[in-house]
Amino acid sequence: MAKLNVNPTRMELRRLKARLKTATRGHKLLKDKSDEMIRRFMIYIRDNKRLREEVEDELTDSLKSFMLARAVSSDAVIEEAIALPGTKVKLEVSSQNVMSVDVPVFEITKSEGQELYPYSFASVTGELDGAVASLSELLPKLLKLAEVEKTCNMLADEIERNRRRVNALEYVMIPQLEETIKYITMKLDENERGATTRLMKVKSMLENR
Repeated sequence: MAKLNVNPTRMELRRLKARLKTATRGHKLLKDKSDEMIRRFMIYIRDNKRLREEVEDELTDSLKSFMLARAVSSDAVIEEAIALPGTKVKLEVSSQNVMSVDVPVFEITKSEGQELYPYSFASVTGELDGAVASLSELLPKLLKLAEVEKTCNMLADEIERNRRRVNALEYVMIPQLEETIKYITMKLDENERGATTRLMKVKSMLENR
């Protein structure tokens, strides 16, 4: 590992030791943060898997009901029945902090006093009623799935960035600092031994006189 290009002085040695202490502490904190982020990430991944399976199953059932409705009624009747929605929903987007990552939070509110079915029951079959009702109930889960999936993606990116920081400290900065401190220490010891040797020679010459 290459050492840093610094002057081998005691002042520089103290400065590098302080940097090494800070880098070592930072490495531990980032390592702990990485472990906690991975733990949180695994929780979100399990939630994402569960939600996706539930959404896919319910969406399949809804589409089956819709296909049955199309088989019984003409396309023109179906399109006319669902052309204008009977209810309106309001989506509020906020965020929450998860391990220094601002992840999205979706909340929906439905308007009060509106009909779920925007058509006359006499004009369509019951299969369309079931499809509309199931899709309406599925909307909150779809938004929750989108929220969890986006959180997983953002946490995965942050885990990768944090991993690069940890590796940079562990395999580059800390070894460089340790190597430089070792070099300066050896250089200072060498200079001290040289000074001691010169003093002993001067003392010997004075004694011989």
